[in-house]
Amino acid sequence: MPNDQFTAGPAEAADRLQARLAPKRSSILMVEDDPVSALILESALTKLGYRPLVARDGAEAWEKFDREPVRLIVSDWMMPQLDGLRLCEKMRARPETAYTYFILLTANHTSASNYELASAAGVDDFLTKPLDREAIRMRLRVAERILKYTAEIRQLQEMIPICVYCQKVRDENDYWDLVESYIQKQTGSRFTHAACPNCYEKEVERLFLASNQPP
Repeated sequence: MPNDQFTAGPAEAADRLQARLAPKRSSILMVEDDPVSALILESALTKLGYRPLVARDGAEAWEKFDREPVRLIVSDWMMPQLDGLRLCEKMRARPETAYTYFILLTANHTSASNYELASAAGVDDFLTKPLDREAIRMRLRVAERILKYTAEIRQLQEMIPICVYCQKVRDENDYWDLVESYIQKQTGSRFTHAACPNCYEKEVERLFLASNQPP
């Protein structure tokens, strides 16, 4: 019997290559109420090596996500009961949930203001209908890269050593530095200093007591 590796056509060989390059059987929640678009999307995701979790509307998608959160979402915008934007907002508001990359399916004629509205709701990226498999592949490659970085950052945040006495942070060179200096070096953020209400009251009370002590 001939080896199918040599008898496969160019299209089938390309599909196999993409499946090997993509993450193996990573779960991805796809939300699409149009049967034709859903079939195209599910087929593309499967060929790219993903395991699609299919939801036919936003309400069903939320139930699946709330029961078992996944890191990747591809959702239509206009859906009954719960549209794509409201679904994204609910997912973002779910407590103690790892960051989810949310890709929204849009129409060709979507306006710039609607894109801005979607971004404000927490959408990460967009795919335009009619769906193109190469575009899907490229968007998912970006999504996987972003999720990898967020996982690394979260791991670093959970593992930063901090002194229990002076609250200084130890950096990668084993140097102990103030928290604000460490964050500024890592992120470039600058700080202004102020007193919270509790500390302000305590400091005022301390100064008042000190001023009333006899010399």
